Amino acid sequence: MLKLCFFRVTLKCVLFLLCVNIYAQDKNDVLAKIHVLRKDNFIAVKAQAENEGVLFKDELSYNLIVLKKSKEGNYSNNKQSGVFSLEPNEKKDLSFIRLSLNSDEELKAYLFVKHKDKLIDKDTLVIMPKKVGFLEDKKIDESSFAIKGLVIEEAITKIGKDFYDFFYQEYLLSGLKYPFIIKIKEKPGLRRTTVVTIEASDTKVFEFMTRPGEDFLKQAVKVTLARLSAYSKKRNTLLSYKI
Repeated sequence: MLKLCFFRVTLKCVLFLLCVNIYAQDKNDVLAKIHVLRKDNFIAVKAQAENEGVLFKDELSYNLIVLKKSKEGNYSNNKQSGVFSLEPNEKKDLSFIRLSLNSDEELKAYLFVKHKDKLIDKDTLVIMPKKVGFLEDKKIDESSFAIKGLVIEEAITKIGKDFYDFFYQEYLLSGLKYPFIIKIKEKPGLRRTTVVTIEASDTKVFEFMTRPGEDFLKQAVKVTLARLSAYSKKRNTLLSYKI
């Protein structure tokens, strides 16, 4: 009887420890942070990740996107990405972008941190020009107006990344800033192909099977922009009915 009771207690302890370990593995302790340093007409955007947990974190990656809008409405962008790991309770600088910024220009910085290609945390910072000539920086979330024009890339092959680059370039040049998040996802297809899916507010607007060739990808970009335009018009119509 004593042995049986001891076995039951031991089994409960093992199950408890397993549950704690699984919870610790699933719990996200990695935080994405954007810091800004200013000096005269120059801005330095620093991307940082912090591990608040007690477990080693690997297979992490980041994407830092910095957009600058001039007084005339022209856009320029800087993008940096990479892979990294974090020791327990470690802070690590991921990227550093330095650029000039006048008092009449706008800057937006987006940092995405992923684990095994799954988004686990993000941070956003916007610097808006004030009428008096000073700069104001603030944190925003996805429901804010300033998140307009955001595109999230989840490509897994070079072809998928090339499509994203072509699309993002055309999207910026068009001057469009849709008030919803655009996601470009890629997943394995038949044989050696992959499938690229474009989503707007988690709604699929276009999907195609990849194949090599710059002309093909640029044609897919044109179709994507047309589908997004149609989705935006339909979305605005539905919102006007609700109002």
